[in-house]
Amino acid sequence: MTGRTRLTIDYQGLLEYKPRADLLAGRVILITGAADGIGRAVSLAYARHGARLILLDWNRKALDHLHDEICNLGFAEPILCPIDFSGVTIDGLRDVVRLAEERFGALHGLLNNASWIGALSPFEHCEPKTWLKVMNINLAAPFFLTQWCMPLLRKAADPVVGFSLHATSRAYWGGFAMAKAGQEALLHVLAEEYHLQSSQPVRIFGIDTGPVMTSGRRQHYPGEAPGTHPGPESVTGSYLYAMGPDAAGQSPLLLRQGRASSGSA
Repeated sequence: MTGRTRLTIDYQGLLEYKPRADLLAGRVILITGAADGIGRAVSLAYARHGARLILLDWNRKALDHLHDEICNLGFAEPILCPIDFSGVTIDGLRDVVRLAEERFGALHGLLNNASWIGALSPFEHCEPKTWLKVMNINLAAPFFLTQWCMPLLRKAADPVVGFSLHATSRAYWGGFAMAKAGQEALLHVLAEEYHLQSSQPVRIFGIDTGPVMTSGRRQHYPGEAPGTHPGPESVTGSYLYAMGPDAAGQSPLLLRQGRASSGSA
């Protein structure tokens, strides 16, 4: 490990991860759900450590603010992709990959971070329209975006695909729980197909931070007091480690708040 602090490689240990300044230098990384919450904090962390970024989100105004902040800090100017996953087509996802190929020629990392919970409600009250939107944003879009990114990822050295996971298989989480369970299943499918001993390896990771004080969290838990949970900036260590070369030889790498990793070489 190149970090200056001796760490246990699990989620809790990585909260104190101290990577070198150029950890991600020369790497091109696509981040979905980049404009807010964990996606925004990770985007800034990746830019700070040298990555060239392609930032995807539905919120164009928030993307513009993030773009300006990254540039004002003196980091590499990111490419913006204002796309709404709830209505995106396969051709729309292909266009994102074509843009990455035209601008950079290869893709070193993909972080599937975009999510939308929909509405917390009893099972019998789940609306079909909401269920479909949840499945499109949280499962269909990352599935097909990852599929189209794979040829471009395999052009790069040490390519990485990551997922922001959520353990939500409990009452009232409806379609979101199903979509996130499906996303974790996809993670394992990819790890089996692109394992590190294969002719075209791709490292795969998933991170479940547990509760984080984001705008989405406040929307669904309005009664929680400020400071009840950590902010997005405090949980970026695991994302830096998993996307960077310090995690080489670990795939799948699963990091969950309160649990040790289950990565294997």
